Formats: sequence, C-alpha cells, structure tokens
Amino acid sequence: MRVTAKAHTNIALIKYWGKRNEKLILPTNSSLSLTLDGFYTVTTTEFRDDLSKDVFILNGKEVEGEAYERVSSYLDLIRSYSKTERYAHIDSTNEVPTAAGFASSASGFAALAASATKALGLQLDDKELSILTRQGSGSACRSIYGGFVEWQMGEKEDGSDSYGVPIASENYWDVRMAGVVLTAKTKKVSSRSGMKRTVDTSPYYSGWLASVPNDLENIKEAIREKDFEKLGSIAESNCLKMHATTLAANPPFTYWLDSTVRVMHAVQQLREEGIPAYFTIDAGPNVKVLYLPESEAKVAAALKSIPDVTDVILSKPGPGITYL
Repeated sequence: MRVTAKAHTNIALIKYWGKRNEKLILPTNSSLSLTLDGFYTVTTTEFRDDLSKDVFILNGKEVEGEAYERVSSYLDLIRSYSKTERYAHIDSTNEVPTAAGFASSASGFAALAASATKALGLQLDDKELSILTRQGSGSACRSIYGGFVEWQMGEKEDGSDSYGVPIASENYWDVRMAGVVLTAKTKKVSSRSGMKRTVDTSPYYSGWLASVPNDLENIKEAIREKDFEKLGSIAESNCLKMHATTLAANPPFTYWLDSTVRVMHAVQQLREEGIPAYFTIDAGPNVKVLYLPESEAKVAAALKSIPDVTDVILSKPGPGITYL
C-alpha cells in the first residue's frame, strides 16, 4: 500500500534541550510548542518486494550518507512493529529549510512515521504514533497534533509515558509566527551534538533545567487566559536561557549570526513602539517572531527591512497529521 502523509513543523516556545536517554530520545525536561501551517513535509511511503534496500528521495534527489542511514534505521524500528522485512521507497518534499533551525526533522519524521505505519497497515492511535515518532526525532512527537502541544518528558525508562499531548487546537487562538530566514545553510553544530555537549559540559545546564517547570506552568496559564504578552515574554526568556547554556559549554558554541542579533534588536524595538512581538530561536541562526494578526503588516515590514533577511514566512497555527 502506498500512503502519503503531511506533517507540519512545530516551534518550541518552551525548549527541549537535552536527553536522559539517547537511544529512545527521552528528554531531560518537558516542552511546549506551536504547530505552524507555513512549514511542512509531505511524504509518500511504499514497502515493496522488489527493493534490495530502502530508497529515500528528498526534494527530487536520492539521499545517501548519514541522513539516509538515520531514516533507514528508523524504518527498521517501524518494520519490527509489523514483522515485515520489505524495504521502502520514500518520496519526501520538505517545505522547510533543512538543518537551519526551522525544525525540519520534526515535520520530516512525523510525516515519515505516519505514512510508513499506515502503509504497513498498523493501526496506531495518536498517542502510540507520537511515542513511535519521538524515536526518530524528539520534537517530531509534537507534530502529530495541531496548535499548542506539550511533550511530556515522562519518568519511565522504556519511554512509554513520554509523548505529545494537545493543549489547545489550531482554532483556539490565532497567534501568528513569522519565520525570519537568514540562511538556509546547514548549521556547523547539529542539534544532537550541541545538545549532548551542553548536557555534558555546561555549568549553566542545571540552572536551565531548574527553571523549565515554572516556565511551562506559566505559559500554559497564558494559553488558557489568551494572554499574549505573558506568552511571548516567557517564550523569549526561555529561548535566551537555553542559548546561554551553549555559550558556557566546553568548547563553547552559538547558533547565532550577527544578523540573528539584529533581528532580536528589531523585535525589541517593535515592542518599544507599542507593537507586541517576541522572538524565539531554536538550534540554528534563524529567528521566529510571535505576533498577533492585527500587527502582521507592521511586523512583516519591519522584519523585511533588516539587512541579511532573505525571506519572512508568515504562519498561522497549523494542523496535526493529515493523509492525502
């Protein structure tokens, strides 16, 4: 059976940064994200008897090397669920800059997990699919759902209580997000290696972990109350604390460029002018800016005027997994 699934990326407002189990991708803290309609991956998967290995096509080109091995290893996990030995042909279109801090692996692995499990006839509910998706890319477990989603870290060693939980649907609150594209180049330090280096060596990491539960509870309260200023200020603060841990790692590193800082200053300037806007930055140089619909024109114009900004992609809250 040939199945096509579409998954949207999600951007964490309370960051996931660190693993307690590398193999199962179990996080050291719970996190919370907003799924976006503007960034997504569409993946078609078919398991075939005539293949001698998996074939992975991304944006029209056959993928090899480390990226291929990661996908093929993940398919081995899915194959073990269905007791099949057939290889898969995967054709994926990614409408997200890859490995540049726009959570391309979140939509990528969510779409792959959804299409591959359905192609094998597996009947998984959303919780089971989220648990399986997490084992391909941690943040992908949140892309199973639309709107605001919490990834509960869980406590069990087998990961059975670590999965995405919907907090508010995409129709609940029209909070917008602008993706400010500064570069589409692959970052020098991957999220996985940067995360591990920070956990292992940063003296700031324990302080980061201690602050997350309070941030998480407060931002869920902001969502319930639809308090945008509270939501944005918590998200911005949480982002800055996460990036501070990388500066104190050994050796230290940062995902920011000069242009990243320029965008941050521009967002702060918007607030000084009375326009509510807040930034968040994942493990990459590109910036995401939260704003309300009535501010869209002014926010977009301000962001596009910044030197080195190559694109500004405007998004509304997006849906969870869909099948095409």
